[in-house]
Amino acid sequence: MKAEYKVYEEKMKKSIASVAADFAAVRAGRANAAVLDRITVDYYGTPTPIHQIASIGSPDPRTLTIQPWDKSALKLINKAIQESDLGINPQNDGVVIRLSFPQLTEERRKELVKQIAKYAEGGKTAIRNIRRSAVDDFKAQKKNGEMTEDDVKIAEKDIQKMTDDMCKEIDALLEKKQKELMAV
Repeated sequence: MKAEYKVYEEKMKKSIASVAADFAAVRAGRANAAVLDRITVDYYGTPTPIHQIASIGSPDPRTLTIQPWDKSALKLINKAIQESDLGINPQNDGVVIRLSFPQLTEERRKELVKQIAKYAEGGKTAIRNIRRSAVDDFKAQKKNGEMTEDDVKIAEKDIQKMTDDMCKEIDALLEKKQKELMAV
């Protein structure tokens, strides 16, 4: 029985990893290369992540530098950053693109806290959907005679506990990111 739970546990852990990646992409006033992970550049007809066509550095806590290995990609990277939801205007000197992260205002901090709360709620919804799918699978197995009523009740209880634990994990990630945003 526990082996069947592994499939659902893995799916729930992927949801948590997705939420953690979303949180990493939210800039907290400091330069963090993770904010560029979602931005892709149309490089020779293929959507390519920036880190695969350029080196990304952080000369100081508020600046990221992007130096493409192929100079022809400079304008493409610049354009991709401008069209993204990053909210930072890149500075291109013909060799390197610089991104300067401004100090966060109180208003912007509150917006970011709301944004990460939405990410967390989306992750919890995904986990609850996985739970619902698991319970439906168990009920289908009961209907097919593969499980007894008692087995289904035990499985539902175990999956609910797993769901609660995973939601608590997302809440812990949310609390940590909120503190990080408000402390900067």
